[in-house]
Amino acid sequence: MTTLAITRSVMTTLGTNGMELAERCRPIELLLLDVDGVLTDGRIIYTERGDEIKEFHVRDGSGLKQWVRLGKKSGIVTGRRSELVQRRAAELDMAVCIQGCAEKRSAVERILSELGLRPEQAAFMGDDFVDLGAMDLVGLAIAPADASDDVLAAAHLVTAAPGGRGAVREAIELMLRVQGIWAETLAKHRRGGGQDPAIVP
Repeated sequence: MTTLAITRSVMTTLGTNGMELAERCRPIELLLLDVDGVLTDGRIIYTERGDEIKEFHVRDGSGLKQWVRLGKKSGIVTGRRSELVQRRAAELDMAVCIQGCAEKRSAVERILSELGLRPEQAAFMGDDFVDLGAMDLVGLAIAPADASDDVLAAAHLVTAAPGGRGAVREAIELMLRVQGIWAETLAKHRRGGGQDPAIVP
């Protein structure tokens, strides 16, 4: 699909803001994510022993692995702490994993400085009001379909999928399609030359 066709598709889906969205997607090199409500469905589940359980969607994982294989960077910025999150970040070769973060905007500013990136080269995906500062800072603010109303209003892109159900993968595909990379990714796998991004170390 050509960039023009992609832009038209985006405009058909999102109306007159489609062209602006495509322009925001093109320079993105860094994708930062909240965890609960974005990489998961937002539920916090404890076992009888008090252990926390989180469920991650495999297509989000394969999308993030492919994102990194293409030379891009990803990371987590979350207010909660969990060993499961650290493990997932390591599995997906994330560049950063910040947990227990009380001020996400400041954290994103530090990340951008350390990686030598401009705000317009970064996207942040969040689902609640604590994510608004980070979303306002970056070039592309993304929200899953079931995000809070304030976050939905602030987002440049709202996915059709809810958090924890492929929303991250949906956003990655859109960015890579706009950047003209996704078609070649598919072609490599059809030729049998692509690694399975779902296989994690």
